[in-house]
Amino acid sequence: MPRPTKQQIDDEILEAAATLFARHGFKETSIQRIADAVGYSKTGLLHRYPTKEALQQAVLDRVLSDIREIAGQVADQPPGPARDRAVITAVAQLAMDGPGTVALLLTGLAGSEESEFGAAMERIGEPVFEAFAVDPETDPLRAIRVVGALGALAVAGVALREKPLAVTQDDLIDVSYDALGHRSAAGYDTERGND
Repeated sequence: MPRPTKQQIDDEILEAAATLFARHGFKETSIQRIADAVGYSKTGLLHRYPTKEALQQAVLDRVLSDIREIAGQVADQPPGPARDRAVITAVAQLAMDGPGTVALLLTGLAGSEESEFGAAMERIGEPVFEAFAVDPETDPLRAIRVVGALGALAVAGVALREKPLAVTQDDLIDVSYDALGHRSAAGYDTERGND
């Protein structure tokens, strides 16, 4: 069996840290807990990320990079169902590849921690809402729908990793698309134009 690359190790560590930060908060997540989750020693983890704050920053940078990349991919599309489906499709892929990242993204939208980490997490909301072309101040209902759609993806991504079900990525996309107020392929699909 080939040894994992440095990138694969970093990806595993950042995904585990994102999951634990989303689930327990930054304060309650120790370096030891993260090391245990990935099967490394605390010393080995600290060799890669010298402090918990450095690891936190690496996780936040990864989440921001992922969502900014998605926002950039849809920036030229007008707001509406096609853009929403493109964003949901990209986030669904993130959820399947790394549910912790999407769970942390959702935590950032909820602004759940009153701390420096909580303030840093709030920065995540800007590119998310930009990707969906929504201003939470002027359209709070749509902002809630966006959070609900991402919540569905985050929960399903974690659940599918822990206990695989006969659900496809397209099913996840449809559920989240429905949460945005659009009718999916199960009802009316705006891309296909059929009932």
